Amino acid sequence: MAKNPAVVIDIGSGYTKMGFAGNIEPQFVIPTCVANSTKKAGGVHISQTQTMGIADADFYIGDEAYARKDSMGYLLSYPVSKGRIEHWDDMERYLQQAIFRNLRCIPEEHNFLMTEPPFNTPENRELMAEMMFETFNVNGLHIAVQAVLALYAQWVNDVRIDQNQAGASPDLTGLVVDSGDGQSHVIPVADGYVISSCIQEIPLGGRHVTQFVHDMLCDRNEPVPPEQRMEAARQIKEKHAYLCRDVVEEYQKFDQDPRKFKTLSGVAQKTKEAWNIQIGYERFLAPEIFFHPEIFVDSVHTPLPQVVDNCITQCPIDYRRRLYGNVVLSGGSTTFMHFKERLQHDLQTVVDSRMKQAEMASGHPSQPIEVCVHGGKQRKQQRYAAWLGGSLFAQEPQFLSVCKTKREYEEVGPSCMRGSPVLLG
Repeated sequence: MAKNPAVVIDIGSGYTKMGFAGNIEPQFVIPTCVANSTKKAGGVHISQTQTMGIADADFYIGDEAYARKDSMGYLLSYPVSKGRIEHWDDMERYLQQAIFRNLRCIPEEHNFLMTEPPFNTPENRELMAEMMFETFNVNGLHIAVQAVLALYAQWVNDVRIDQNQAGASPDLTGLVVDSGDGQSHVIPVADGYVISSCIQEIPLGGRHVTQFVHDMLCDRNEPVPPEQRMEAARQIKEKHAYLCRDVVEEYQKFDQDPRKFKTLSGVAQKTKEAWNIQIGYERFLAPEIFFHPEIFVDSVHTPLPQVVDNCITQCPIDYRRRLYGNVVLSGGSTTFMHFKERLQHDLQTVVDSRMKQAEMASGHPSQPIEVCVHGGKQRKQQRYAAWLGGSLFAQEPQFLSVCKTKREYEEVGPSCMRGSPVLLG
């Protein structure tokens, strides 16, 4: 087996996180985007506008791809939609550049841990195995569910805090609230196995928050050039947005305290004129779509705390209390300031209300349920929870036992990846 550290790659709709096992942060976080050349001829294309004499390539990935979104010579492609790989040829190009140019590693010398979303099909697992073993000739491959990895990362963090737990077997029972760029999932996990029938999917994610800020800037006629408006909205979302307990109260705070208003400045790309905008109510209104979606989005009517409660009440009764006691946040859209506290408060309110109704109906007092929502000790750990779990697990000795080797692939074929073994036996 490979002596080198395993490579961990977490492919998401918005960003792909990649790095080597044992690190607490991914070495590279690259937008999951490919710009393909529209020119028919293969090879390298020489252009008049190239910088530093570097020839134009057949394709670019990540930020370099975004930089060519308005170019007539390139077409932008997003290989991943709603967490699932849709365009495998583009994904292959993307990984080719990511592995060889960014990570600078030789795939034959490493084991690889790839993540997968809930509801991933066995056919997709086979296609991933085919690409990794045949195109990249990797030494070994394991495909793990993102939610289970996020739980594993949280358990390791808890063990580090509580030294009494050292040597204990991982507690892989919990509920993962995974909110990325395109959508959010509420995923119950019981002893390392995803309870697929109870997974809840919400078509809300980071890009909807960005779109909301963008629309508010448009409504106010803020002097941001149209081509920079979406980027300005993204910056406002990432740097200034937060959640509050009471929206009406927060409006009053803004009206009483002008310091709550922030400013964002920039320079127009075409005219080179400076622009300056004021950031106000959108700071707390934009992330509110997760807790009051009916106000902002026509297609979604159930708030996130209610979705979480519905999910847990559908799970086997023996696991419900443990799921309420171990709600783990994962994904960039859960890193808004006070998101953890707001979800815990609202979910506890939903649970208490239901328990009170049951008590009144039965006439007997019920045992209270304590809700506990966990996030990373740092926002980065929460943002990259699935990748971090993969990084921690891939350095464990047990990782080798679940890794499918090149030899197994050659003997059995892609179907060797159809099974999804639990993280740790």
